[in-house]
Amino acid sequence: MNQVISTENRPIKMWLDEIEENALTQAKNLANLPFVHRHVALMPDAHCGYGMPIGGVLAAKGVIIPNAVGVDIGCGMCAMRTSLEDLDTETLKRIMSHVRQRIPMGFDWHKEKQDEALMPLRDKLPLITERHYTKALYQLGSLGGGNHFIEIQHGSDGAVWIMIHSGSRNLGKQVADYYNKLAKRLNARWHSNVPVSWDLAFLPIETNEAHAYFDEMKYCVEFAFANRKLMMERVKQCFLEVLRGEVQFDEMINIAHNYVAWENHFNENVLVHRKGATRAKAGETGIIPGSQGTKSYITEGVGAPESFESCSHGAGRKMGRKQAQRELNLESEIKRLNDKGIVHDIRGVHDLDEAAGAYKDIDTVMANQQDLVKVKVELEPLAVVKG
Repeated sequence: MNQVISTENRPIKMWLDEIEENALTQAKNLANLPFVHRHVALMPDAHCGYGMPIGGVLAAKGVIIPNAVGVDIGCGMCAMRTSLEDLDTETLKRIMSHVRQRIPMGFDWHKEKQDEALMPLRDKLPLITERHYTKALYQLGSLGGGNHFIEIQHGSDGAVWIMIHSGSRNLGKQVADYYNKLAKRLNARWHSNVPVSWDLAFLPIETNEAHAYFDEMKYCVEFAFANRKLMMERVKQCFLEVLRGEVQFDEMINIAHNYVAWENHFNENVLVHRKGATRAKAGETGIIPGSQGTKSYITEGVGAPESFESCSHGAGRKMGRKQAQRELNLESEIKRLNDKGIVHDIRGVHDLDEAAGAYKDIDTVMANQQDLVKVKVELEPLAVVKG
């Protein structure tokens, strides 16, 4: 832990030295909520989000805050080790070309419904999920946009790895928006003393609305996992086609970093909200990606109590998207990737919002959380496609 802020009703424990002013204001708002358990934890990748900083962990007593989970419910990472030791540039380009043909990216969906058997199974679908279920069948196995990516990497263990970052697509956003608006209406009706401007409307866990959100949230987490799983199967098929079957794959590692869960911390059952934070229980395998063109990591959790057994979910932004497009130099960012021999997608100024220069230094982020995780494998990028 780097520092503790003790000026609010509850402490803010931070695993970083510097934090942007807006993110700190959001953290202070969290620390002044009446139902905070012990303290607020900020991971080393923390930066401003909607209502709550991304890279934040909030343990709440008896309430759920939809905005403390966010709009991409269940967003997370998956990674898989292959039997390959290396890949040349031409082979990487061929594989990534196949990937682009198989997996819709950005706002694109599949033209046909995907196999319904791959969807999370329920006897009865929750309300918002049911409304958007058909659309979800077209989005299953699609990457989405923003910072979502598919990357081929070379590990310090001598193996080639595949890594995917994606979430619950439009389904998660629809659930998040619906229940955040509902919480706002109910908080106004209850004359809640949590200021509307904080954008942290809550649902008491004993209410039907909270139970409904929790059910929808769990389905979105399961859908996001199914989404990554199908994409990984499609990427494996691309490898097999290009390499004519001469590759084997280990089991897939999967983690989520946007969700709420019942957990026991400091001898009390609480609702732990992780918004851009990864669970890191003792011995638990995790994934911490870097930015485009920098290292990623397979980790093992330490189980640190003060972070509510959590760690960062990545490098974390240091620039907003528009700011990156205005201030970063396109030629410099392309040269950064080309000098490393990375097959990449940066072509124009509009791609700079996801350039490495828009993100914090991953080495600093990892150094700031040595008490939260141990590094098992370092992964250098070989080829990447962004949503």
